[in-house]
Amino acid sequence: MATTEAAEGQALPADREVLTYEAFGVAARDIAQRVVDSGFDPDIVVAVARGGLPAGGAVAYALGTKAVGTLNVEFYTGVDERLPDPVLLPPLLDTEALHGHRALVVDDVADTGETLALVRRLMQQHCDEVRTAVLYAKPRSVIDPDYVWRRTDRWITFPWSALPPVERSPQG
Repeated sequence: MATTEAAEGQALPADREVLTYEAFGVAARDIAQRVVDSGFDPDIVVAVARGGLPAGGAVAYALGTKAVGTLNVEFYTGVDERLPDPVLLPPLLDTEALHGHRALVVDDVADTGETLALVRRLMQQHCDEVRTAVLYAKPRSVIDPDYVWRRTDRWITFPWSALPPVERSPQG
């Protein structure tokens, strides 16, 4: 199998799309521009944790939106391994404070779309208007996000999750 080089000299399978931090910056601003061009002016950006945290923050900055919330959702447990259904984890967003507001829900990828669909349904119960944005959308997604930077059917390696968690160094 052909490989591509990633950060730190790691070889990755060629069937993966690798997002660099530089391209991520371009993607976040592109999504924000699409939101602005559509006429949507969100009062709050809701980032889907964990993968949507970098994207949500970057898009919020690009939009000039200071109100940012998060919803923690667990669905993926490994590469293409997931729970039967996405599960909300604490701490929960104060949804009562969202009444009368317009929300932009941001995640890194709509793979199956189940996580994004869950968060959108929850936000629709509390907000006047909800739109969704992702860096990547896959063809099999059950939801077609309102704003998408790229569409792909490949596995995506994001710069914030490309390497394993850090471990305690021997020095302490």
